[in-house]
Amino acid sequence: MSIQLGDNAPNFKAKTTVGEIDFHQWIGDSWCVLFSHPKDFTPVCTTELGMAAKLKPKFDALNCKVIALSVDTVEEHHAWINDINEIQKTVVNYPIIDDSTMNVSALYGMIHPNASDSLTVRSVFIVDPDKKVRLTFTYPASTGRNFDEIIRVIESLQLTDKYSLATPVNWKKGEQCVIVPSVTNEQAEEMFENGFEVIKPYLRLTDAPA
Repeated sequence: MSIQLGDNAPNFKAKTTVGEIDFHQWIGDSWCVLFSHPKDFTPVCTTELGMAAKLKPKFDALNCKVIALSVDTVEEHHAWINDINEIQKTVVNYPIIDDSTMNVSALYGMIHPNASDSLTVRSVFIVDPDKKVRLTFTYPASTGRNFDEIIRVIESLQLTDKYSLATPVNWKKGEQCVIVPSVTNEQAEEMFENGFEVIKPYLRLTDAPA
């Protein structure tokens, strides 16, 4: 199944390390990062899940929940969490889905047969409070993800939703933003109290909201 931006995030029920969940109910009115890892007790995944735990305060500040998935069982997840906590000097503080049936992996297209027909690739889905998919990306099993980039994207998406701003190349929080083309200059004058700079009629910069 190919999930595209703007699609409804498929709902599912699954066992997790915090009990059984209904995915949409669990998200509630939050944003969500759903990310898969190939297998428990593997080195790259251990670093990723530890980093996601360490970044929980940043996710919380963005009203964003994190949930992980692999094709192993809850029992294996719990055993592995002990290793993650020890090695990464943290506490895993979010659910890990038991997808030993591969039902969720199939629903979200996380199995890429030409890479492996039994392990999930490193997929990421950012889902908004309306349960719409706002970002997807996939890394190979050998490459750990950049969680700073995941947070940066959520910050950018929330700016767009709230202020009709887009973010330019390599943008970081606090830097100037781009006014989206659908906003006229007259509207921009009312919306952005610090004004804006017209580089070209289609490229207008303004300060990020405080």
